[in-house]
Amino acid sequence: MPALATSFLRSIKYAAFSAILALPMLVLPTQAWAIDESDKPAIEKIIRDYLLQNPQLLIEVQQELERQQQQEAKDRATKALTEMSQTVFDSPNQAVIGNTDGDVTVVEFFDYNCSFCQRAMDDMNALLANDNKLKFVLKELPILSNGSVEASRISTAVYRLFPEKYEQFHNELLSLNGQKDGNRALGIAEAIGLDIELINAEAAKDDVLDAFREVNDLATRLGINGTPSYVIGDEVVFGALGEQVLRGKIENVRKCGKTVCG
Repeated sequence: MPALATSFLRSIKYAAFSAILALPMLVLPTQAWAIDESDKPAIEKIIRDYLLQNPQLLIEVQQELERQQQQEAKDRATKALTEMSQTVFDSPNQAVIGNTDGDVTVVEFFDYNCSFCQRAMDDMNALLANDNKLKFVLKELPILSNGSVEASRISTAVYRLFPEKYEQFHNELLSLNGQKDGNRALGIAEAIGLDIELINAEAAKDDVLDAFREVNDLATRLGINGTPSYVIGDEVVFGALGEQVLRGKIENVRKCGKTVCG
């Protein structure tokens, strides 16, 4: 069953229960909680009539259900962040841009074929240009196509073999228009003077896929199902929210240790 339909049915159940609670005691006395089969048609009609007379209740219940689901997702992400902090912030399967000893770390999950990730790259570069204490951790999450996997294999090889060239490689590859794949990634690597044979050999290693599996598992635990997504301080942040939003969260982490102070 589609998620939207499932959510709506859950809303109906909540609404029905709310309707029962809202009915006057004269209509539904306490002893009626022990419902006999013969009573069900009459009770169902009462509930139906009540919901038809108060349709806004369905909207209110749906909103409350969504609020609860969002809170549950946030709680799961917070728990996962606590349990997997080492993997989130300090895994060897990630590239680092900016100040490696920075006082605030922003972790970004990205895909080279994600158009919103191009905008996110501009946000990252603007933040780093004005903040010499900021550390960016980039995690390869190639989920959009086989070309993404190929490009990320080459990218992973680049930051393993030539970490000093990774930032340039990353920016140039992500800036390209159209679909990225292994060949286009190799073209960028060759253009900036890197050893293509070494990169191909590194990219072919099995543990490159192990690195992707680690990031994918981490994303699943954190509730991340799209790119770009971030971890900043104590929060998982979804989407390309823009430089100013990210800057505000970074400043709050410096101020109070959390993305939201007060």
